[in-house]
Amino acid sequence: MIHPLKPYPAMRDSGVPWLGEVPEHWQTERAKWLFRKVARPVHDSDEVVTCFRDGIVTLRKNRRIRGFTESLKEIGYQGIRCGDLVIHAMDAFAGAIGVADSDGKGTPVYSVCEPVPTADAHYYAYAVREMARSRWIQALAKGIRERSTDFRFESFGSQPVPLPPLPEQATIVRFLDHANRRVRRYIRAKQKLIKLLDEQKQAIIHRAVTRGVDRNVRLKPSGVEWLGAVPEHWAVIPIKRAFVSMAYGISESATNEGSIRLLTMGHIRDGSVTVPSDGGVVSVDPSLLVEKNDLLFNRTNSAELVGKVGLFRGAATPVTFASYLVRMRPRRDADADFLNLLLNDHSMLSTARREAIPSLHQANLNPTRYGRLHIALPRLAEQEAIVRFVTASTAGFQKGIDGAQREVSLLREYRNRLIADVVTGKLDVREAAAKLPDDTDETEEIAELGETDSDADDETSGQIPEEEET
Repeated sequence: MIHPLKPYPAMRDSGVPWLGEVPEHWQTERAKWLFRKVARPVHDSDEVVTCFRDGIVTLRKNRRIRGFTESLKEIGYQGIRCGDLVIHAMDAFAGAIGVADSDGKGTPVYSVCEPVPTADAHYYAYAVREMARSRWIQALAKGIRERSTDFRFESFGSQPVPLPPLPEQATIVRFLDHANRRVRRYIRAKQKLIKLLDEQKQAIIHRAVTRGVDRNVRLKPSGVEWLGAVPEHWAVIPIKRAFVSMAYGISESATNEGSIRLLTMGHIRDGSVTVPSDGGVVSVDPSLLVEKNDLLFNRTNSAELVGKVGLFRGAATPVTFASYLVRMRPRRDADADFLNLLLNDHSMLSTARREAIPSLHQANLNPTRYGRLHIALPRLAEQEAIVRFVTASTAGFQKGIDGAQREVSLLREYRNRLIADVVTGKLDVREAAAKLPDDTDETEEIAELGETDSDADDETSGQIPEEEET
């Protein structure tokens, strides 16, 4: 994909733990001598600029328009100008560091930094993000909030950072931008393939959970818009009648006061519940433990994400669940796998989300509103047959999805390793950069903003994230 890279001919110890050895001709300098923190006034015409976890700093409308907390009063907002280095003080550990591509305004949680003439802001965006990836920023944390830091300008300014000659900084940026564009294109191509395969998989699931596997079965009107006609021997019932209980979880404020793992909305993904190996632990009444074949329903999240359901398949140690989840325990004549397929059907999810009550920050779908929605339920033996049919019929699609997802993961790992080695001076890109084509396409880059390849682009200042993965 790129010209073979070689190490620099002579190296020296930088004395900086996260940086290691650097080229002999590079210097190190404290960031406060390379950047100054600015506090610009806000203009009436300024729109909100957002710093995302994947290093994009752009007008919020360029990326997405939903899923953010809207401030009633923009107290302390500051002006941001194109070319500023922007650091999200509370989310820098997760990579929320980048160079603004637009003029606008931002929250006071951002450190807005203007480079001196010997510093290229784009190079230092890469460098400080490497500080985050290597967990150096997290190691500097003084707060007690889990998975967060307080990396303000004072902390940033005190850190020694690499200082290559300015022309070499620009060369590194040009090379990494080129490599990043190539990787993004490959990833987007794989993501489009994943989307197509998933659409075909979901079509099979939808027909199976609403019509069964017998194509000659007689149908009846269900009276339910999202279901349409269903087999005449299926029972059309409210969701709540498929379960013996629908229970709220416990408050996360009880964490670190026991030994039982706490499941949160971030542990529900693709219809499954992943049991955490670390994180919050609580002391809880045994009646609030999660048992094998329980379903967890996410009742509170952004409008696009509320309603996710995951099947718990058991764990070696006891686990419980957070208050914004609902534990649904199936009846004996209801198969947990079938219910999981049914409740995660795209048409069912869309219907459920329309029932959610919107608020300023999120949408809420309580068990009462959710439980009164209707589903079609065949007899237990037919439920089990449908699950077997779906498993067999979608296996090829799932194999393709899994393979493409592995390739995306490997591409991201490659990109991260390449950036780390180049920005810290482990690989010399000067010769390779000189041979690069002039393929910078600003139009393409702007178009890409709404179609990120990152799976962790949250601006966590006030936003409720779908997942916390970085």
